[in-house]
Amino acid sequence: MTGRPCPGRRRPWVVGISGASGTAYAASVLRGLLDAGEQVDLIVSKAARMTLRDETGMIFRPSRWQEAMKEWVGREMSAVRYWPIADMAAGPSSGSYLTKGMIVVPATTASVAGIAAGMSKDLLQRAGDVTLKERRPLVLVLRETPLRRSTLLQLAELSGEGAIVMPASPGFYSDSSTVQALVDFVAGKVLDVVGIEHQLFEPWDGHLTEQSEGE
Repeated sequence: MTGRPCPGRRRPWVVGISGASGTAYAASVLRGLLDAGEQVDLIVSKAARMTLRDETGMIFRPSRWQEAMKEWVGREMSAVRYWPIADMAAGPSSGSYLTKGMIVVPATTASVAGIAAGMSKDLLQRAGDVTLKERRPLVLVLRETPLRRSTLLQLAELSGEGAIVMPASPGFYSDSSTVQALVDFVAGKVLDVVGIEHQLFEPWDGHLTEQSEGE
């Protein structure tokens, strides 16, 4: 038996949704990944389930996750595999389970602290730890503000280990006429850094600056 991946073997992106406000960012990232034909492994924290209820009205029940996620994201869930947050024997808990990387969106300061310290108190933290140790892309879409000194130090440590720290900071040079456009801008930037093509916003192509008289 060799360690080579089998032809056609599933190799997903892990998407972790933690309890910070901003679950709309997660929905947009998921739409972008699925529209690009990517496989997804989904982890939803207990706190995220409460935030989803508060922000969307959705009651996320693990026993009916496909129905809930299909309605929320607006896409078929055939390419998505859901792992319960307490399942420490799940695929993403092991480095031998091959993934393309992990996106935590939105990321709480608690999830950042847990991953930075290697606490692995739940599957989301463990999957983040595994992603780092296996040198795979880890994107942390931090939504909370302001930040304590300890969080800044943890983010610096994670960045030094190869994680990509991406505060949820929308750009206003794109279409900013709706809240969804601002959400999609952040999600599109997340997909940009992991090399996933998307149609979430029009990229900046530069403007020619008119030369002043006499130049």
